[in-house]
Amino acid sequence: MTRRIIAILLITTAAVAGSTRSAEGALVRVPVAQQSHNQYEPANAPGAGQKLLAQFVGEWDVVKTFFPANGKPIVSKAICKQYMIQDGKFLQSDFTFANPDGTKSTGTGISGFDPKSNRFTTVWYDSRQTTMSIRQSDGTFDGKNIVLWATALDTERPGRKTVARAHLEEDGRLLLHRHFLIDDKGNERMMIELRMKRK
Repeated sequence: MTRRIIAILLITTAAVAGSTRSAEGALVRVPVAQQSHNQYEPANAPGAGQKLLAQFVGEWDVVKTFFPANGKPIVSKAICKQYMIQDGKFLQSDFTFANPDGTKSTGTGISGFDPKSNRFTTVWYDSRQTTMSIRQSDGTFDGKNIVLWATALDTERPGRKTVARAHLEEDGRLLLHRHFLIDDKGNERMMIELRMKRK
């Protein structure tokens, strides 16, 4: 009988340890695993970068211009829908491109901003290839312009050096994305321009 009472007391103590009382005094169960996860990876709120990304939300008509090393620029069109996800912390950009050869391709970008480091990070993947592109800013942000540098995951094969810049014009009706190739001397040459007009 004594052992049974002790066992009941131990179970009750364990249950209370993972509980708290509500404003009305009722015992409310609090998941212990969630508490430890929050301590390990504390949640944080959106920052200044999310305020700018939220201005990109909407549907856009896109004119894409590719500037080859030789020859004339190649112009094509696309449409894009952008929306905030994950409680307003990230911007998702869904593109559908009408290629010059008559085919269509799609691409998706995910853009985020970490208020702690003051850095933007973007990931891009599309139907044309099996690789993913990752870019990150250098920690400087003026509230209007996003500057992203190519970030190589494989340090032994860093690939070409590029930088992408994005900003709004015409009171938010025009969004410009420009991608530049950087040579060994630090000179930039524009490779791709996306002129996005709000619908």
